Formats: sequence, C-alpha cells, structure tokens
Amino acid sequence: MRIGDYEITALSTGTFGLDGGAMFGVIPKPLWSRFTRPDDRNRITLGTRVLLIQGLGKNILIDTGMGDTWSEKHRNIYRIDADDGGLLHSLQEKGLGREDITDVVLTHLHFDHAGGATMEENGRLVPTFPRATYYIQRENWKWAVNPTEKDTGSYRRENFAPLSEYQVLEFVEGEEELLPGIRMLVTNGHTRAHQHPFIRDAETRLFFCGDLIPTRAHLAIPWVMGYDNFPLTTLEEKKTILDRAVEEDWILCLEHDPETCAFTVKRTDEGYEIDSTLAI
Repeated sequence: MRIGDYEITALSTGTFGLDGGAMFGVIPKPLWSRFTRPDDRNRITLGTRVLLIQGLGKNILIDTGMGDTWSEKHRNIYRIDADDGGLLHSLQEKGLGREDITDVVLTHLHFDHAGGATMEENGRLVPTFPRATYYIQRENWKWAVNPTEKDTGSYRRENFAPLSEYQVLEFVEGEEELLPGIRMLVTNGHTRAHQHPFIRDAETRLFFCGDLIPTRAHLAIPWVMGYDNFPLTTLEEKKTILDRAVEEDWILCLEHDPETCAFTVKRTDEGYEIDSTLAI
C-alpha cells in the first residue's frame, strides 16, 4: 500500500500463544472460541505483525515482535514460533539488513511489541538496529521502568534497557507528528501512553491498532483484554477511534490477528463490523 510519500508493507515476525481467557476478559469462552480455537492449555494463536514504512530516505519499523532473547522454558510457555525466520528474515526478503533501518517506533514496551528491539551479540544485549533512532512515549518508558504488580511480567527490561544504555532513544511527548505524514495518537486503557502511528495523505488514512484492537474479534466494544490496566478507559477509547474510523474512512491495521491484516469498518444497529478487508 502507498500512502503519500511512503510505501507500507506488513511483515510477519512469527506467532505466539496467550491464554484465551486473558485475551478476552469477561467474554465467556463459548463466545470467543467461535473466533479462535484454543489448544489443550487454553492458549490461542496470535500474530506479531509489524509495519515497514519506506520513503523520504527512511526505512521505518513499527514495533519489533517477540525477538529472540527467550529461554526454552519461556518459548514453551508462550508457544513462540518463528520458524519463518522472524523479523530479520522478513526484512532480508525486502532486501534490508539491520543497518538499513533508520527509525523504530515502539507502540509500547510490552515484550510482544518491543522484544525484537534488542538482541544478544557477543554475549551482550545490544540494539538490534544499530543505526536507528527508537521512539517511545516518555510516559510509557516511565511505566515500563516502574510497572505495577499487574503488568510487571509484560515489561522485560532486557527488551528496552539497552536502548537507554546505547543512547538510541528519543522520547515522544503525547500526540505529535513524529515524521512527515506520520502522527502519533495516544491511548491509555491498555497501558499508559500507548502510541498508535496514524499515516495519512489527502485520500488515505491508516491507524495501527496495537493492543487497542488486537484482533478482529476485539472489534466489539465490550471485548476487552484482561491484560488491560484500565478496561473502562479502553471501552471509551475504542468508541472514539471506531467512530472516527467510520466517519473518516480509516484503514485499521491489526497487530495480533494471525489471519486478518487490515480492514475498514462500518456502523450497524448492533455496533461496528468489518466493511472490507485489505492486504498491505
């Protein structure tokens, strides 16, 4: 897909599994299991889709997936599958190496979004993309450094501490245009200062949902993750974003749906539903 000066490509970095009950909060299993089949440990398959945005002399990544700094124990717990080679392999297929990435926008610092931001090299954790500037909301950084008891397991310091050590971080302060044609919108229901790239030109608008709407099943307003720190805030934020998406004909890009990449939405008497699916 092309929007303004940018060519946008969705890249797969693999899949992983999380508990279906946690992913759907108060929604009963007989309802959510219509959308996704859990395994014998009640885990559902989730994708780790990232965006590659190319233009104006830049190669920009939106999120980095799970990464490769996991023990065998945790690979088993989270059923991590990167048999296709993960993020670096997907980039190689586009003719890009680690040194070619100029910017990395992290929606937030949970391990399934920032895990690939760092890697082990010669026994030391280093930024995966040595020439890139990494962007994160300042408030999300503060939250990640001092998480609550509820989400401390979601923030792994090895994913983000090296970015500070190597001085490749740039903090974003709320909603602002980060790069020409790429504005950061912010939500706070899932975790504090979750930023969403919003890419637009005169005709097309694309919103990267991150964990506000992780899969197509979460399009329904009450379907909110148990992982969200402030679920009532998530409810209101979803309504606001979906209303704008209908009125302004936004494309919504999903990070965790293993099959559906992007779609437009329409409003019905029962809420919101997919109008048409799109490939990026």
